[in-house]
Amino acid sequence: MKPINVGLLGIGTVGGGTFTVLARNEAEITRRAGRPIRITRVADKNIELARQVTAGRAQVTDDAFSVVTDPDIDIVVELIGGCGIAKELVLKAIANGKHVVTANKALLAIHGNEIFAAAHEKGVMVAFEAAVAGGIPIIKALREGLTANRIQWIAGIINGTTNFILSEMRDKGLAFDVVLKEAQRLGYAEADPTFDIEGIDAAHKITILSALAFGIPMQFDKAHVEGISRLAADDIKYAEQLGYRIKLLGITRRRPDGIELRVHPTLIPTKRLIANVEGAMTAVLVQGDAVGATLYYGKGAGAEPTASAVIADLVDVTRMHTADPEHRVPHLAFQPGSVEDIPILPLSEVETGYYLRLRVEDKPGVLADITRILADQQISIDAMIQREPGEGESQTDIIMLTHITREKNMDAAMAKIEALPVVKKKVIRLRMEELG
Repeated sequence: MKPINVGLLGIGTVGGGTFTVLARNEAEITRRAGRPIRITRVADKNIELARQVTAGRAQVTDDAFSVVTDPDIDIVVELIGGCGIAKELVLKAIANGKHVVTANKALLAIHGNEIFAAAHEKGVMVAFEAAVAGGIPIIKALREGLTANRIQWIAGIINGTTNFILSEMRDKGLAFDVVLKEAQRLGYAEADPTFDIEGIDAAHKITILSALAFGIPMQFDKAHVEGISRLAADDIKYAEQLGYRIKLLGITRRRPDGIELRVHPTLIPTKRLIANVEGAMTAVLVQGDAVGATLYYGKGAGAEPTASAVIADLVDVTRMHTADPEHRVPHLAFQPGSVEDIPILPLSEVETGYYLRLRVEDKPGVLADITRILADQQISIDAMIQREPGEGESQTDIIMLTHITREKNMDAAMAKIEALPVVKKKVIRLRMEELG
């Protein structure tokens, strides 16, 4: 049978891995796809690198637009990244009737609505398994495996860099800045780690998962995004004493009045499997009404794990290449006409438990004043630690865990607590999720 011809845009880490795995497992992939899948053209600004990787097995160019307009190319794989030239190339490929496979989470989270609409109009597929959690097939699980379920919530450790940093901070008791430098030295963190450590990368991914879970448009601009750069080693230690681990979670939850969409450091009970995901590994926990909780775990980045997802998409597109567009799996799991513009809730309406650390004067009546303020906002305390002050110290830390309340109630309580003369620093607040 005639091979499927693929044009590869970008042959860096993931592009190189895709080319290597596709060649190494060609016979097995052909058996599964029903016809050979061959990368026949590669576009990259680094022509020499592209020639080294392809070793004469594909035509190499530095003109990506010549690939997306080539009439002999059936599928375009976009691995350039970013939202500039990548967006132009993807839309141009779609306009030219090409199917698209992409690992570009930022592009989809920000411009996905436009891209999927263009693909639907043209009758082509856009596949994006590699855009979230690398080699873990979470997109396929949400689009196909869990279609019988009304998804209730998703919580994911979906950035390996931050999970590595938090694991090292917990294991070694080191400060964030020290561990970040080590992560950069080992290659887990970029020279400019902002997208990872400030939660932006995780927010792109949870935006995509939220759209798939609830049948809503991509709404990255409405996500609450908070990273780990201000997280203190003391809070990791105190959380551990209380039976919790701190992870950077992407969370999306269906509520009667809208959808929660947020990324932030989160306390999780140590007894949960997801709390024990360590190092650069990633995991996604999905709660469905019929199936209950399902956990997806594995490598979220790297050349070959991500290539695994890219090639899985190539096989899917190849299988469905000649199918009637109306009978393919919809891009966002729900039929295009059934996507609903359900509101994303503002952070003030989010409901969760809280971890609070207060620096206070060590004197009688302090705790009573604080608990009275919390009670006035209908916030009840679940657990507490009061650290014994050292010899000669006049201040101490009080650590509290609260039951579930609304963020706006906690905001009001914190403002009043911080106004107390006995409270010496801003209150440290972290959110908690039981994930039960």
